[in-house]
Amino acid sequence: MNLHRNARLTPRGRRLLVERVCQQQVPLNLAAEAAGISTRTACKWVARFRSEGLPGLDDRSSAPHRVPGRTGEDRVTAIAALRRVRMTAAEISELLGMPLSTVSAVLLRIGLGKRSRLEPLEPANRYQRERPGELIHIDVKKLGRIDYIGHRVTGSKASQHARGNWSGQRRPVGWEYVHVCVDDATRLAYAEVLPDEKGLTIAGFLRRAVAFYASHGIHIERVMTDNGAGYRSVVHALACRTLGLRHLRTRPYRPRTNGKAERFIRTMLGGWAYGAIYGSSTERTQALPGWLDHYNRRRPHRSINRQPPLTRLQQMRNNAPGSYS
Repeated sequence: MNLHRNARLTPRGRRLLVERVCQQQVPLNLAAEAAGISTRTACKWVARFRSEGLPGLDDRSSAPHRVPGRTGEDRVTAIAALRRVRMTAAEISELLGMPLSTVSAVLLRIGLGKRSRLEPLEPANRYQRERPGELIHIDVKKLGRIDYIGHRVTGSKASQHARGNWSGQRRPVGWEYVHVCVDDATRLAYAEVLPDEKGLTIAGFLRRAVAFYASHGIHIERVMTDNGAGYRSVVHALACRTLGLRHLRTRPYRPRTNGKAERFIRTMLGGWAYGAIYGSSTERTQALPGWLDHYNRRRPHRSINRQPPLTRLQQMRNNAPGSYS
């Protein structure tokens, strides 16, 4: 209970008031004067005590018992049902012929104002391969190149305009692509910063990734990617055939199928790409191997019992007969 700073009576003060009036037979006007309140207020609390007992001395809600202009329950039910099928407030407003402000207020009141509050359309399909190398996830993240420290760090746009052309526009510096690879069973990760995401580049990254896992005694069996042009290229298909890999593709518009790579990219962006201030893309690229070593050797991973990937790999080797090489 939150009392305002000028409140004359607390629940304890109200109880003391009614004890003086009802038990000690103190006149109502004198008890009210001693409490610093009006006789009318004292009469109210005494009447509540006599009709309800001690619970009657508690504060009551100031909300009205009835709101004539409030949206009907049938409309609220319809709004909630439409919201659960992922319709926006504007779409619901147009469909039901209601003001957008009313629909938004109802969604906020019933706790569905944000889409994150909605139940997933389908239950999470969590899986994990039993053997290291049984499946690896590959993906690409595009990052803007760095040629100076931007205004988000310095707080000033002067350096940004100084590096622009004669018209004051910022000089385009292009993109670079971070190719990532994550083992499904151990979360052991490998990544490189490359100039593009063409088939030939992707095939080269795949060969180096397979060699990286081989250095840890892991033989790769399958590789999962999305449906990007580089992954559908003939060069990539030949690389998979040469390396003896089975290529699996995610279903269109379902990035969750390759969720382990997507989640690793989020971790990588927070810990490496945006986790420090870099003066150039070269500095950022040089910092990647050190962050990867920390991720694989020391960073606890919640999905594998808070173990680093290399510790998980060693544990799986100790618990299973044979070798994965």
